[in-house]
Amino acid sequence: MIVKKTNMRYIGFMEKNMIKPIKRLSFRDEVYQTLKKSIINLELQPEERLSDKELAEKFGISRTPVREALKRLEDEGLVESLPGSSTRVAPLKLEEAKHAFTVVAALHALAARLASPLLKDTDIEELELSNKTLRLAIEEGDVIKAMEADGSFHKVFLDVAKNPEIALTLELIVPKIQRLEISQFISVKGLKSVEQHQQIISACKNHEHERVVRLVEDNWLSLGELLSQQVGQR
Repeated sequence: MIVKKTNMRYIGFMEKNMIKPIKRLSFRDEVYQTLKKSIINLELQPEERLSDKELAEKFGISRTPVREALKRLEDEGLVESLPGSSTRVAPLKLEEAKHAFTVVAALHALAARLASPLLKDTDIEELELSNKTLRLAIEEGDVIKAMEADGSFHKVFLDVAKNPEIALTLELIVPKIQRLEISQFISVKGLKSVEQHQQIISACKNHEHERVVRLVEDNWLSLGELLSQQVGQR
């Protein structure tokens, strides 16, 4: 009984004095998010050199959080270190993207399998809205808007599936293929993703759960195949 009482006092001390609300992102996280977005959107070009000193000056902070952010991006394969202590944006790697597409397709198919029986009318309306936005973005040639709309479409399944492990894994893998998508956007803007999405929506409305899973997986795999063909022709 004495041991139990002592432990409870210690736990109470931890709760009151050690666990405090986090008010904002750290400099490292802010730098990480900013650089990651710039790399994915190709504002920072593949193989472009990155100087932690210059970046720190632009951000108006010390070099330490910049280095920590670059290390995290390196672990995710978006940045690479070169001999001589230099750092650069990782080059586009077609083979790596091919492997990534296979994994991404399987994970999105799993999310669709979990979510399809649970979809509500409001979820289907969100799918339709995202697909309309995607069509407009493609017609306007707005690659960033198109990527965001496509992401919103598939996020419906991820949200309904409520499996955080799928979302976390995709967050690490998807940036590797997003850069390739953006770099080839002009060549693939006639992609039939909008039509494929419409087929997915129809299957959802008809409660054809297995068909939804198959169509979602095919949507990602066909994009990977098309991008590979476009890159190979250059």
